[in-house]
Amino acid sequence: MASVPAGIVITEVRTNADRKAFVDLPFRLYANDPAWVPPLRDEILGLITPGRNPWFEHATAAFLIARRGGRVTGRISAQVDRLVSAMPPEQGGGADVGHWGMFEAEDADTAAALIAAAEDWLRRREVRHVMGPFSLSVWDEPGLLVDGHDHAPTVMMGHHLPAYQGYVEAAGYTGVKDLYAYELDITEDMPPLIQRIVASGERNPRITIRKVDKSKFAQEAALILGILNDAWSDNWGYVPLTDSEIAYAGKKLKPIVFEDLIMIAEVEGEPVAFMMTLPDLNELTADLNGRLFPFGFAKLLWRLRKPKVRTMRVPLMGVVKRMQATRLASQLAFMMIEYIRRASVANYGATRGEIGWILEDNQGMRSIADALRTRINKTYRIYEKRL
Repeated sequence: MASVPAGIVITEVRTNADRKAFVDLPFRLYANDPAWVPPLRDEILGLITPGRNPWFEHATAAFLIARRGGRVTGRISAQVDRLVSAMPPEQGGGADVGHWGMFEAEDADTAAALIAAAEDWLRRREVRHVMGPFSLSVWDEPGLLVDGHDHAPTVMMGHHLPAYQGYVEAAGYTGVKDLYAYELDITEDMPPLIQRIVASGERNPRITIRKVDKSKFAQEAALILGILNDAWSDNWGYVPLTDSEIAYAGKKLKPIVFEDLIMIAEVEGEPVAFMMTLPDLNELTADLNGRLFPFGFAKLLWRLRKPKVRTMRVPLMGVVKRMQATRLASQLAFMMIEYIRRASVANYGATRGEIGWILEDNQGMRSIADALRTRINKTYRIYEKRL
């Protein structure tokens, strides 16, 4: 068992009061951070609660709280995911791999004690290769923000205090993967070359770019996930979503899905690519202080009827594997991007787009981002350590 600095007590979350303390801590730590956006407390509570989050059907986790003199000073999760264990090492998996995440600490001593406690928990489960942060999985908020702390996080993206990088590296961790978020001004026309590529695609009778049909939500979701599973299957860190997780994600996403912001590309009638864009929900919830009740829920529902936001985020985009690295794949991507760009400006008043996250070695997506004259505005880093 790792030694704990004097005065710090670390315990595992067991009670409802513990869970509340775990969820509430960031509201104090980030109170003076102008870029931070309060998450919805019930969302975080659902994330860490077995029975609510189907991730626990294939994973186990401990949620740890640090206290000094009875005051909560930090938190961390430690988790082992059987689906990650089954992945090949070259994709970030392996039988000896475990993760930690949901890391928050108000000082260096608390941080060191929490990371050591998470490592002890993982070591007892025969983990020898630790990676983090994953809060809780690659589908939630992976990586530690190491650059771009002055940018507010968009929907489903993390935000961390600048000191955390030093805390993690002091514990012996080194970076294994960087994840980039790209931003661009979507009020400007696409570069002339991209406009020509889009126009050429519009003249091609083999190509159809269509909006999703929300009245067929289940079928469209299954179609998109089929493309996603094929397109991302070789990506580092990719873990296929289970049927339960698909249903859970669909229930959460349906209220913020808008037909003109999700495109499916077909070639000769066959769906081969998609692009999902979401209005930045954080802009609509920033003033709710993380609470939907008693009045926040009604406010949010009203705002979602016809949302007006500054930023649109592209969290997911994929082209079937057999077409990747082809000119047609790039053409389909640019066409979907342009159509969604037009809708975002005209129908939602958006002025800014954010694409990501994108793996540092995903050259195909990075090339598309570069062609759009984007710039990296945030970098998230996944760390590793051998125990």
